[in-house]
Amino acid sequence: MPGHRHPPAVHCNRARLNVAVGRVFAFDWGLKRIGVAVGNGVLGTCEPLCILKARDGVPNWEEIAKLLTEWQPEQILVGDPINMDGSEGDITLRARRFSRQLSGRFNLPVKLVDERLSTREARLRRGDQGQQDPADAHAAQVILESWLSESTED
Repeated sequence: MPGHRHPPAVHCNRARLNVAVGRVFAFDWGLKRIGVAVGNGVLGTCEPLCILKARDGVPNWEEIAKLLTEWQPEQILVGDPINMDGSEGDITLRARRFSRQLSGRFNLPVKLVDERLSTREARLRRGDQGQQDPADAHAAQVILESWLSESTED
């Protein structure tokens, strides 16, 4: 499978797990790369999975199909790149289009999750200062952790 493989799963914050579903995928959509993380709401684990290449935000849909077939997630999350002031930009609209395409192509539930500062958080956790290995899959993990720890009331 193309992309990078990452370390084993870590336990997410179990304080208020969103345990309505088992396996969950999170995507950190970008123009050049799409980070992917996998988690389990029941076990409270999540891990960075891989980084997929994109061309101007367009993924290789066959690669995504292979991942979804292999992992069989029950829920998909896509980071919603809202600006720090809460406004929406072109990137926000394009990421939301990607989420609608995922839902339409694969007939799976897709939720948008606020991803503000997820890449920054991923880089801080990794301690990287301009490392060659992109933080995209780790940013997807941060998105997934955020969703897992939300109250199940949403």
